[in-house]
Amino acid sequence: MSDPVPGKPRLLDLFCGAGGAAMGYHRAGFDVVGVDKEPMPRYPFEVIQADAMTYPLDGFDAIHASPPCHDMTALNVINRIDYGTEWMLAATIDRLEAHGKPFVVENVATAKRHMPNAIRLCGSEFWLATTMPKYGKVWLRRHRLFESKLFLFGAGGCSCWGKWNVGVYGHGAGGSGQRVRGAGVAQASREVMEIDWMNRDELDEAIPPAYTEFIGEQLLAHLEVSRV
Repeated sequence: MSDPVPGKPRLLDLFCGAGGAAMGYHRAGFDVVGVDKEPMPRYPFEVIQADAMTYPLDGFDAIHASPPCHDMTALNVINRIDYGTEWMLAATIDRLEAHGKPFVVENVATAKRHMPNAIRLCGSEFWLATTMPKYGKVWLRRHRLFESKLFLFGAGGCSCWGKWNVGVYGHGAGGSGQRVRGAGVAQASREVMEIDWMNRDELDEAIPPAYTEFIGEQLLAHLEVSRV
């Protein structure tokens, strides 16, 4: 592992994927190290291929984790598809709570039963939008939960209903509302997510950096207060 960046708190990014969450924490001011069991060649920071369920947690100021959400996505819940990964969310929360460092756990909106105190964020709260010739202005519809041992503020409330939305998951399929379709959706997805370094499959699994920049600023404020 590389040496810490002087003056920057270190954040461990578990189940890191291709780095959407990491970029937001980086923008907030963290030195980020990612961990994922799969190789992540497009991850924009230091990344370690390892099991995120067992990777050592010491040596970091804060921890983010995005355990697999496949069992809890709305479509899979309706169709009762079991990938055998749901246990990882509760186990991760228990492990981070026991460790004691400030942490944030992220998952899909339908994981609320495991994350009763979570806040929900949506792209419309961060003005994540672009334009498409056929639809005009289109907005990111991507609801995600964030739970922490710290008190987290929400961003003001979702306003994606009634708008033309880009659903960045399952290649835009499923969900409700006025969903854009057809040519240009892939590029629109990259633009509303503010992610240009991932392929489409990685993008479908990613967190918009705007979400974790917002969360990261709150984490930093807590760390600064705790040092006083």
